Amino acid sequence: MAARERLDAGEISALDLTSECLQRIKRFNKKLHACLWIDEKGALEAAKAADQRIKKGERSPLLGIPFLAKDNIMTKGLKTTAASKMLKDYIAPYDATVIKKLKEAGAILLGKTNLDEFAHGSSTEYSAFGPTKNPWDVKRVPGGSSGGSAAAVAADMCLFALGTDTGGSVRHPASFCGVTGFKPSYGTCSRFGLIAMTSSTDVPGVLAKNPEDAGLVFNIIRGEDAKDQTTREYRSKKIDPAFSWKGKRIAVPKEYMEIPVAASVHSAFDKTIAFLKTAGAKIISVSLPLTPYAVAAYYVITPSEISSNLARFDGLRFGHTPKAAKNLEDYYVSSREEGFGPEVKRRIILGTFALSAGYVDAYYRQAQKVRSGICQEFENVFQKCDYVLTPATPTAAFAFGAKKNPLAMYLEDVFSVPASLAGLPAVVIPAAKKPLPIGLQLIGALGDDDGVLGAAEKKKKIFACSDIKPKL
Repeated sequence: MAARERLDAGEISALDLTSECLQRIKRFNKKLHACLWIDEKGALEAAKAADQRIKKGERSPLLGIPFLAKDNIMTKGLKTTAASKMLKDYIAPYDATVIKKLKEAGAILLGKTNLDEFAHGSSTEYSAFGPTKNPWDVKRVPGGSSGGSAAAVAADMCLFALGTDTGGSVRHPASFCGVTGFKPSYGTCSRFGLIAMTSSTDVPGVLAKNPEDAGLVFNIIRGEDAKDQTTREYRSKKIDPAFSWKGKRIAVPKEYMEIPVAASVHSAFDKTIAFLKTAGAKIISVSLPLTPYAVAAYYVITPSEISSNLARFDGLRFGHTPKAAKNLEDYYVSSREEGFGPEVKRRIILGTFALSAGYVDAYYRQAQKVRSGICQEFENVFQKCDYVLTPATPTAAFAFGAKKNPLAMYLEDVFSVPASLAGLPAVVIPAAKKPLPIGLQLIGALGDDDGVLGAAEKKKKIFACSDIKPKL
């Protein structure tokens, strides 16, 4: 991270860096709507404190580095709305574990980024406070649901941003905005303080300029947490500084290649394969037969968990208070009718139906069987290869309103959902940036987070596209 070197050398201060990011936000946020809330006073105070720590000789990878966080991650004393009217005035009483760790490391929180309401979407069009626009083309979506974080990184509003990845919500916008998006293995980072969507696949993720920077952030936020019993430490293989692609086995699942993609995606993927072959990698074809059923299984499991997780938002414990209600039942109905958007309501209804008597065996339990099968298939594949390479999205960023059919929007996750269901680490990096960014996905074995990040960094250095920035 170039900023780290300049901070340690005394060429710039944390206050300088933070002020520059705040100025970028002021200049471009009206155009992009990437940020929902900015804590300028808190950020400047944190920057001054970071400068004092640096002057005393303290050295830490993220000390004095400004960042933004998706607005479904709790930040003490600041609004945490999940981009929903249901929580439009909610002030978080504590920091999420990942936020706490970053603050302790000296990273500077600038504010909160936009998202699809409660992270339900793949375009950031479903935010109750208005959509975020893609910095490469403001007539197009930035991807989702962490679209605000991805757009902010692409527009240099921060040096990195936190997102959450449930079925691709970090990787999808990373592809559309031309940045790096990393989803850790399930359980490597604490979910404590995240507003839950799908508890069994939710993962805090990182959006950054490159895999190296994402790795610096990941090493701070990873680790077991007594407040989240699903966290665990994996023994991940470190990447050798003399890493070479020669002899590395890169798997390409044939089922992924049968999914229709845009010509630009196909071209970027073919060029990547050619570069890897030139670098000495061995490209092997593998089969993941349950891939065609992954999205269907995910969109049974996810709404089912959503219907449970959002039950707490009833206007009494949490959520929107209706202006008038005739009785308690009317109070509940009015709170949710006024507070939730259409996509949230759709998923609650789907999940409630899938878990209802007479249907739970036919849908939910069958979906869980498919999920178990997908986990086993990946485990078998990683006995034959080091990494799996796939496209990240079927197309480049699409225009606003192009995916009015909910099913069409759900299929945006076709390449990212399988890794989420299996809990695997996956990173998306840019493979092309003209005329619009195209990302490719590298998937690693369960727990091999350091390995997949290190490989992505080496992959970037070998054949990534030139570092073109969007013109704003």
